[in-house]
Amino acid sequence: MDSHFSRTPNDDRLVLELRRDLHMHPELAWEEVRTAGRIAELARNAGLEVREGVAKTGVIAVLRGGATPPASGRRTMLIRADMDALPINEATAGRPHASTSPGKMHACGHDGHVAMAVGAACVLARGRANLPGDVVFAFQPAEETDGGAAPMIAAGALVDPKVDAAIGIHLANTIEVGQVAAQPGPVTAATDGFVLTIRGKGGHAARPHLSVDPIAIAAQVIPSLHMLLTREKSPAQPGVLTIGAIHAGTAGNVIADSCEMRGTLRTYDPEVRTYLRRRVEEVTASVAAANRGSAVVEWDGGAYPPTVNDPHVTAIVRQVAAGVVGDANVVVHEASLGGDDMAYFLEAVPGCYFRVGSANTEKGINGPGHSPRFDIDEACLPIGVDLLVGTTVAYLSGV
Repeated sequence: MDSHFSRTPNDDRLVLELRRDLHMHPELAWEEVRTAGRIAELARNAGLEVREGVAKTGVIAVLRGGATPPASGRRTMLIRADMDALPINEATAGRPHASTSPGKMHACGHDGHVAMAVGAACVLARGRANLPGDVVFAFQPAEETDGGAAPMIAAGALVDPKVDAAIGIHLANTIEVGQVAAQPGPVTAATDGFVLTIRGKGGHAARPHLSVDPIAIAAQVIPSLHMLLTREKSPAQPGVLTIGAIHAGTAGNVIADSCEMRGTLRTYDPEVRTYLRRRVEEVTASVAAANRGSAVVEWDGGAYPPTVNDPHVTAIVRQVAAGVVGDANVVVHEASLGGDDMAYFLEAVPGCYFRVGSANTEKGINGPGHSPRFDIDEACLPIGVDLLVGTTVAYLSGV
């Protein structure tokens, strides 16, 4: 690491205290007012240009470097950190920094993401005279719901200065602290939520022949949909379809008029995604029609596309990570069909969304994300700061 961009004990203290403060005061999607205020204050103190209220609660902070750019030209790197918490009751009471907001918890590491990005901003700002390009920090709301990335981009997050590449960290309790996972290609999936409504004809349970039972139809629709994943998609292409909720009926002796099913389809490949969406509609309609009913599928308009890492930027991340944690600790993570709206930044510019290990199994810190038991080994925080700083400096230097 260039000595101009080294962490200090004060940086580490700030990052740790900020992470714990945010963990104690979690805010849900589109409510991150206190969180945004703290970020803006710290960014201004570091000398960054700050714009608040971007896409409602987002914060953009810009650092303009003062060094001569490389022969390949001046570049701008965007560092993204999501800010929102989850509507979960924390099950790790007794810690001095446990959530003070009942029903709200940072159960996915976003408090750490923010803290690491702020720490990177402080380190890079101190060395701005030796920074051969610009950095945009995008502190983004609402990743866990309908997504703040696209609204931030629409509000100009990639424009002034014009962003050339983007990086972001996701803390991961699927790997141990001291490990980093970065790989090219898809790292999160397109997430297509849907509501499937089957309509029949209600009546008395003792006279089913005079009715059309939508619950019976639903029982046939579900395995037919699962067949799409096993018989109409290549086994080499990741994909999953889940029906997570079924609502129908009011009593055991009444045949309902309709049945509503809610589910999700997750894929990487755009052609597979388009094909399966069409087939979900066709199969549902045909199974319902064959049983004298009808069906309609409504897709979630806020579905995320897949997050796809650029090979060149990912190679820089892996090279920097090897210098931070050692070659043996730079790993490839199991494919995830979870979704993340970092996808929108990486659709717009090349970049890398990489995982930093935050689990410590020996200490019992291995609760999964979105779990009441989630916590992180805070030794991951300085690792994340070094990765953000090192990757940014390398990219802006023309690597």
